[in-house]
Amino acid sequence: MLLHPAPPDRTEPIRLARAQVLEQRLPGTGGLVAPWIERSWLRCLALGHAPQQRLGFEAVSAAQARAAAEANQRLARAARPVLERLAQALAQTGYFAVLANAEGVVVDAQGAIDRSDRRALLITRVGTDLSEARVGTTAIGAALAEQQPVWLHRAEHFFADTSAYSCAGAPFHGPDGTLAGMLDLTGVDVAERPELQHLAAQAARSITNALALAVPHALALRLAWPGTAPGGDADGLLALDGDGRVVAANAAARAMLALPPARGPVHADELFAMPHASLFDAARHAQAIEAPLWSRLRISVLAQAAGQPPAGSGAASLRAVEDALIRRAVDEARGNVAQAARRLGISRATLYRKLGRR
Repeated sequence: MLLHPAPPDRTEPIRLARAQVLEQRLPGTGGLVAPWIERSWLRCLALGHAPQQRLGFEAVSAAQARAAAEANQRLARAARPVLERLAQALAQTGYFAVLANAEGVVVDAQGAIDRSDRRALLITRVGTDLSEARVGTTAIGAALAEQQPVWLHRAEHFFADTSAYSCAGAPFHGPDGTLAGMLDLTGVDVAERPELQHLAAQAARSITNALALAVPHALALRLAWPGTAPGGDADGLLALDGDGRVVAANAAARAMLALPPARGPVHADELFAMPHASLFDAARHAQAIEAPLWSRLRISVLAQAAGQPPAGSGAASLRAVEDALIRRAVDEARGNVAQAARRLGISRATLYRKLGRR
């Protein structure tokens, strides 16, 4: 039987790094831990924190939770389908997904969360502040500070009180290219799974795209360099209003078109060396075209009018995969819906709703 290979034991390198940086206050661990972890530790020390001090997660009242939920409705709504898919992927691992805004405040959490375990409950409450300044080195605080996907395991956290957690995190961006929040995949006293950093980064990219498409627009443009067919989450993504102005763009599109974050209004005619009306015409044919840029480069563009289903059968295929997972879980649970829901990491109400659509 093939077993998942165990990651190398990093206990001793982490211990040495903690002694050097946190006790002796000597920076530069020579690779004992990732550079971003050392930077986070140093930021925590600069804030006056000590690794052994007791970490009291702040209380969140019902009013605070409601206020956080209301203030982040657009983010939570755009990210919810991604979180639900993650919950299914993580169901057998002991990990769950946490969504935080750009300040590190929890907006949503999905997955197999053991509500009887206070350590899991504390970090999944909507409205909880999990920023680096509040709870030290974690995937949430570090991803927001470093603006990159991260992975850390147990003793790599700054505070001893958070050493039960293993977590991966990745930031995502809003329609204007500025930081909008981060996605965290966390487990409590679970096996180390550094490959979750890749999953977090991929899911964060999906959330970035969902936020862009949530902006009212007339035309969505999926961009890819020639030789790669547009149509997936890795595409550059532009959203245009009816006059051809860019109202949203993901990070890939900004990199492909040299479009800086938060720049003022940009028109499609400034980006493409062709009339923007041609892009609207292309949407009627639902086929990718090769468009010239003012840099003399050419790029593949798949134009989709607002409300038009994506090219191909990706959405249908995704639902088919999801339905297959549901059928298998219910069969394995011998028709016990509550047990099947637990295995899938979703609520029983959600499972009944998904069963009802089949």
